[in-house]
Amino acid sequence: MQILLFYYGIPGLYSNVTGNPLQIDPIVAGIIVCSINSGAYIAEIVRAGIQSIDKGQMEAARSLGMNEKLAMREIILPQAFRRIIPPLGNEFIALLKDSSLLAVIGVHELLKNGQLYISRTFAAFPVYIAVALMYLIMTIAISRLVAYSERRLGVSDRS
Repeated sequence: MQILLFYYGIPGLYSNVTGNPLQIDPIVAGIIVCSINSGAYIAEIVRAGIQSIDKGQMEAARSLGMNEKLAMREIILPQAFRRIIPPLGNEFIALLKDSSLLAVIGVHELLKNGQLYISRTFAAFPVYIAVALMYLIMTIAISRLVAYSERRLGVSDRS
């Protein structure tokens, strides 16, 4: 709905208010909508990661003479970053999969190009299998990158 409201709703509202037509490029609209939507989730992930750090960490840093900004940068954020890596990776994977929704406004992404190929060749099954495999490969690549980052930063369920 966000994609449709942004792509069709804003130009329609603008036309009704000003009387002038407004055309938004589908790719620009897709980038903006995906950025706003995913940005909200990422902000919540970061907020939750920061709040998951025990308040005693900030108190200890302040007792050592650090100001709040320095304590946040040197003590809280490094610990929080370790905790937000897994959900952040999940959000990037979801964003990758959600990009296929941009086909409704005419963005030529992976699935849309597959559908265009099917309309010319009528070979739906092999094309959809190929598209699914490409999404799988990209998802596995992001998952491996997240797992590598977790290992590199020493993220562990064991304390």
